[in-house]
Amino acid sequence: MESPRFLVMGCGGIGGIVSANLLEMGFDVAPFTTNEAIASAIDERGFQLRGDGGTRTVRGAAHREVPKAAKDGQKFDYVLLATQPPQVEDAARSALPSLAEGGRMVCLQNGLCEDRVAKIAGKDRVLGAVVAWGAAMPEPGVYDRTAAGGFTLGRIDGTHDEAALPLSRALECIGPVEITQNLAGKRWSKLAINCNISSLGTIGGDRLGALMQHRFTRRLALEVMTEVVAVARREKIKLEKVSGTIDLDWIALTDEEKVAAGSPSLVAKHTLLLAVGFRYRRMRSSMLSAIERGRTPAIDFLNGEVVDRAKRHDVPVPVNTLVRDTVWDIARGKKKPGLALLRELFDATGPH
Repeated sequence: MESPRFLVMGCGGIGGIVSANLLEMGFDVAPFTTNEAIASAIDERGFQLRGDGGTRTVRGAAHREVPKAAKDGQKFDYVLLATQPPQVEDAARSALPSLAEGGRMVCLQNGLCEDRVAKIAGKDRVLGAVVAWGAAMPEPGVYDRTAAGGFTLGRIDGTHDEAALPLSRALECIGPVEITQNLAGKRWSKLAINCNISSLGTIGGDRLGALMQHRFTRRLALEVMTEVVAVARREKIKLEKVSGTIDLDWIALTDEEKVAAGSPSLVAKHTLLLAVGFRYRRMRSSMLSAIERGRTPAIDFLNGEVVDRAKRHDVPVPVNTLVRDTVWDIARGKKKPGLALLRELFDATGPH
């Protein structure tokens, strides 16, 4: 393939950093956003990148309407879907006419969005990219890389896709890229992590490092992940680590650990979560940021997805259910995020 053409749908934290790095490498990139403040900031000052080897500016221009073609008049080889999950289907529909016949839509979202996008674009035209790094946009057009990492690419059905190779080469300017034949296993592992980082981060209203200092937060995280693992096993998913972070099969609480507070294995799991909290200490929930901007939270694509799939298998997931409901209460203005609310959730989930 000649130098690929990229349409990036969304210029939030992930989309902005991806767009800027690809532009910096000389690729034909069309960043699109519906947010006028972001578009104006990019047009006037470029992409302002921080926290990744210093501060730098990458010149670029944002599209307010989805472009029909790249600069050379050809359609785009890759449409990178970098919106929040609640907007991913609308973004896919809007971008579909701009996708080349042999092109691919690429889901960068957390959650399990590939199946949704496949219903729009066709399953043979969809790739998934698990993003193992963190980003934030503290103000329009300013992008802060909050954690290092790369990508894992693949198809949700596990089959080989030759289109993944040129995409992986392009994305290496951002971080290391792995191509997998078990994207589902990676996705579910990342889902378990995001059901904590995004959701508990939204409820706690603080950065991950601060929240993970509290034992009750770590216990809630362990219970959330234990329920996710139980549902994944019923879905016949072979879980895999994401960028060497957490072995979900190991982290899931055993029956003994659920009642034995001081067991050595449980202490080891708390210690690991402390380390994860330190590694991603600057990470703030993007879902909380979305709520603060008046956007729909992605909770139904995270803990809500776990709850929905658990119902199919009659697997009880009370902690994920309460997390989902609490985030919706925050989004609707019924509750205020903070450590006190996180403690309230912990107390409501029963004995620990």
